[in-house]
Amino acid sequence: MSAYDFNPESLMMTYGYKPELSEGAIKCPIFQTSTFVFKTAEEGKAFFELAYGLREKSPKEELGLIYSRINNPNLEILENRLCLWDKADDCAVFESGMSAISTVLLEFLKPGDLLVYSNPLYGGTDHFIQHFLDKIGVHTIGVMPNQSIEEVHELIEKSGKADRLAMIYLETPANPTNHIIDIEGFANMASSYSTDDKKVLVAVDNTYMGPLWQHPLQCGADLVLYSATKYIGGHSDLIAGAVLGNKDLMIRVKTLRTFLGNMVSPHTAWLMLRSLETLKVRMDQQTENAQIVADYLMTHAKVKKVYYLGVLEEGTKGYETYKKQCSAPGAMVSFDIKGGEKEAFKFLNNLKLVKLAVSLGSTESLAEHPKTMTHAGVEEKQREQMDITDQLVRLSIGVEHSKDLLWDIEQALEKV
Repeated sequence: MSAYDFNPESLMMTYGYKPELSEGAIKCPIFQTSTFVFKTAEEGKAFFELAYGLREKSPKEELGLIYSRINNPNLEILENRLCLWDKADDCAVFESGMSAISTVLLEFLKPGDLLVYSNPLYGGTDHFIQHFLDKIGVHTIGVMPNQSIEEVHELIEKSGKADRLAMIYLETPANPTNHIIDIEGFANMASSYSTDDKKVLVAVDNTYMGPLWQHPLQCGADLVLYSATKYIGGHSDLIAGAVLGNKDLMIRVKTLRTFLGNMVSPHTAWLMLRSLETLKVRMDQQTENAQIVADYLMTHAKVKKVYYLGVLEEGTKGYETYKKQCSAPGAMVSFDIKGGEKEAFKFLNNLKLVKLAVSLGSTESLAEHPKTMTHAGVEEKQREQMDITDQLVRLSIGVEHSKDLLWDIEQALEKV
């Protein structure tokens, strides 16, 4: 009889954990320890040889537990389970989303390299690219929304640095406008610039869609990144990040993580293991609620425009890309309110159930004003090009009852 192929949501309960190694505990305990005891000096030597890449692993050999900066049972089980959603070879979990992002950029970019990146980006990522990578001599080209792949190709050629292209970094759907990018198209572009000696990498920040609604590795990306604080954590009680990809790339990511020391703690890893058990039911409810909210906003007299994948017009390039690479429209809804900052603030200040806070992907619904909050550090001219205006409000839809969410949004709009 062949082995049964369980779905990821079922495997989230037990995968990678052996109760017999932990006194029969049904749930993985917190391994709150800094270091681990070796059975023999020879075992310690063997573990370190693997950890530092001094020799290849034998076929059935596993990296032994050494020190929680290198590995820890909570961390390893969490990373194994996260791999299931994206069908990745390996995963590295970090102490924050920005820690994951900065580690990837530092590992795969060096002075003189060219980075092409999409806009808009999360504000922290934008700041790191603009104000840190620039200082260490990494050249950058920012791609604006609605620029075609052909136009991006022209920008790369005109830069005179096409031979130095090292990475294409995408965030799709974009924060906060839900602008969607064709991952496969950019992966093909990266391949056209790759040589036998150098592969141009494609890294995708998949935070907005979580590990459920979009799988960049299956679209041709080399690395997928998450702020695991969001849907993966999902309860607004932890900060974490994650990177997934093939074995060779992840060895490099994990090696740098070891020496930067920016892995999550055992307790944070344990909290995420808890969260993974309800990931699918939470995200299913969130996208169902978001579609109801978006449909309501589309017909409201005080709403100028709605930014949501579920309302893209059939026949448009964005709609075609969405249908090709996403399984659901997500739970992030942004909209332009008629007026400006005054009207946006009036709406935000009158919400009762929805909380006024940054972050996203949690069980509770949140609202914020991107221009003056999450994207306050982005240059004014650039914000305008990306539709991040005084009018824009961003909603992260949670798991509350949809009728209660509509009541709250309606009464807040009435105050405007």
